[in-house]
Amino acid sequence: GSSGPSKSAAISADLMTIWKEYYRATSITDALQALAAAKGPARVIAGGTDILLDLQQERLAPVDRLVDINSIPEMQKIELQDGKLTIGAAVPLSQVVAHPLVQAHAQALVEAGSLIGGPQVRNQATLGGNVAHALPAADGSIALLAQGAQAEIASLEGRRLVPIQTVYAGPGHSALRTGIDLLVAFHLPLRGVGEGTAFRRVMRPQGVALPVLNLAAWLRRDAETLVDLRIAVGPAGPVPFRAVETEALLRGKQVNQALLEQAMDCLQTEAGFRTSPHRATKDYRTHLAAVLLAEVFTAAWERAAEDR
Repeated sequence: GSSGPSKSAAISADLMTIWKEYYRATSITDALQALAAAKGPARVIAGGTDILLDLQQERLAPVDRLVDINSIPEMQKIELQDGKLTIGAAVPLSQVVAHPLVQAHAQALVEAGSLIGGPQVRNQATLGGNVAHALPAADGSIALLAQGAQAEIASLEGRRLVPIQTVYAGPGHSALRTGIDLLVAFHLPLRGVGEGTAFRRVMRPQGVALPVLNLAAWLRRDAETLVDLRIAVGPAGPVPFRAVETEALLRGKQVNQALLEQAMDCLQTEAGFRTSPHRATKDYRTHLAAVLLAEVFTAAWERAAEDR
């Protein structure tokens, strides 16, 4: 329409107040040096679906330099590496969920990633951004936690591999050091014999950003015995939550309906659900936790029996 040019000019002028410099990095080292050399606060940008909104809506103070990591080849790869599934932190979610390796080894992540935002958001948003934003119910984070993922973090001091759980410091607060650390990739165990994963969430209509509740599980079975498992749920505390008491109740047992009902009760007691004024009451979330656990457990249990 006729308002086109003036409107876009207003947007670009507005954006110039949010950051001073936009730097497109070509390698991990280049990105880290660009962050370190910034005159003021510097932030990493990949898809930008979270950070640009945070900057525009003043949840984040303006930054001196945005460092764009989309042109770093290493961060755009999905591959098998050293017996793990490696997913670059800057791969768009739409590519993550469509990739044959992810579909073969990380079905919970496929199910979670395909529910984040709408198609346009998934074409831009990245798994790294979903984790770095550090919300306790981020769908990608809950799936990665259940799947036993490790995060690879680079700084000018070197690289480190850490359990995904240690990347979170609190609601919306990452343990990554701003302007120093770069989340490079995620490393997930490959799917073994008798293993299955699943993810479910309950939400308001599609497009409302945050789930009322979500839950992911990974398990390994031998006939009717549950050998091992991980259960992640959110929001059930300040960071993505591992239901270790519920896991311990189930681990090593013969699975039947009575046991599953015990596990549902255990999860309801263990998880610290609270009322959110915008999304759901504590009671409703407690009820949903049992429903989701039964659904997710059943789906993962059945997948674990599928011929490989």
